[in-house]
Amino acid sequence: MAKVRITQVRSIIGVTKRQRTTLQTLGLRRIRQTVELEATSSVLGAIRKVDHLVQVVEL
Repeated sequence: MAKVRITQVRSIIGVTKRQRTTLQTLGLRRIRQTVELEATSSVLGAIRKVDHLVQVVEL
């Protein structure tokens, strides 16, 4: 599987509770925090839900 590097670039202030939970599921807690995850279908779906808050780079 390919990997993706996900970086939170926007604040969670003003977003819905569901989007906050999705960011926590991805392992993101603060702005400019970066995680590397396997590009599974569940991870890609979660990224789509919060794509306006994160930056994604395929590795």
